[in-house]
Amino acid sequence: MRFIAATLILSFLPAFGPGALAQNPPSQQSNDPAAGVSKQDADTEVQLQKAIADAGNNRAALVRNLKAYLLRFPDAPRKAGVYRALVEACQQLQDTACALDYAERLVAVHPDDSEMMLLAIGLLQREGSEASLTRATGYATRVLDRIEKVTPDEKSERLSVKEWQSQQDKFRAALYSLRGEIEKSQQGYEAAAKDFQQSYSIRPNAVAAEHLGEIAEMKSDYPKAIEQYSLAFVLPEDGPAGKVDRREVRKKLGNVWRQVHGTEQGLGEQILATYDRLGAASANLIPPARNKGAKDPFSFVLRNLDGSALPLAPLKGKVIVLSFWATWCGPCHELEPEFAQIAKNYAGNTNLAFYAVNTDEDETLVPGFVAKEKWDVPVVFADGLDDFMNVTGLPTVIILDRAGKIAFRMDGFPTKGFTEYLTTAIQDAVGPAN
Repeated sequence: MRFIAATLILSFLPAFGPGALAQNPPSQQSNDPAAGVSKQDADTEVQLQKAIADAGNNRAALVRNLKAYLLRFPDAPRKAGVYRALVEACQQLQDTACALDYAERLVAVHPDDSEMMLLAIGLLQREGSEASLTRATGYATRVLDRIEKVTPDEKSERLSVKEWQSQQDKFRAALYSLRGEIEKSQQGYEAAAKDFQQSYSIRPNAVAAEHLGEIAEMKSDYPKAIEQYSLAFVLPEDGPAGKVDRREVRKKLGNVWRQVHGTEQGLGEQILATYDRLGAASANLIPPARNKGAKDPFSFVLRNLDGSALPLAPLKGKVIVLSFWATWCGPCHELEPEFAQIAKNYAGNTNLAFYAVNTDEDETLVPGFVAKEKWDVPVVFADGLDDFMNVTGLPTVIILDRAGKIAFRMDGFPTKGFTEYLTTAIQDAVGPAN
């Protein structure tokens, strides 16, 4: 059985251990019960720090000391942290039973701890008994139920919706494949096939395809086995659900092909046809680059926030002032109010056009941000204009003269003097403000 849980855990588990227990212990906050820490809790904390200190760098001693500590203080305030430290130390000692014991204890204390459930799943898989695998399936189902209910509202502010969704899809694809592996090891082939198919539908991956091929082969469904093994062979070896050995997949594919055709003749054409089919499907998922082949700025057709077209050709003969920005760019947030005020200074001047040009990959973030900030400068999507102008950092402000040539460029936002710099450049290009 391929144990993908360990790979998942390395990606999603935070660092924990005795070092974390030593950080900001309650006893350092206050010994005053009125401050929220009782004398008993403070004494308990002192004993915990002593157990850690006495162990030094000896992980075996640390396990002994922490187990003794829990026997003495079964309701210690930081019991969950001690469980985490024991899980890590037991893993380092390669004591799977110990690590599993405390991982499941922690899950009982914190049933929402998906990361610890993943660790428990991997340890239960390794144990391999029927009872262990059944518990592993239950944990996997609980994690999946939780992940499926998560909404973008719960994402980190550092992630765009697109980035968040990509992470969620990878995690879901891995979890469905993981549960499928456990079900397959219990000979629950129908349930396993359903989970592998779900994993593949979320993110096409070689692991799910190989397992589907194996299940089809066991059922003597050789055409389907050939199809799935071909996909597993053509797809990248390493994907969201883990890694396959392409040489092993090739052996399985060749074996089934020979059973059907008596020879490997035609197998190469089958592999190439699968490759071409996957390539065509991928190409259809990638939207064509906008304004590809544009020769000058006036060849561009940008989009307004509502999706309507904004061709730049009618602006030829005018001076165009462009501020390139993104929702995640802090300096852009500082610059835009000044940029907007400068645009207001030139309101009514028909020789000028101002645009805030957005470069976000996830365009869904932009309308809400603009509405919240109440920007009144016209906002458009870059649609390749940023690449054409070689905009590599944000914010970047560019003035195009009447012929579309760059008359002024400022990369970054100066701490002071921006209004004066840009106003002077505009005056040089088109004349003073009204």
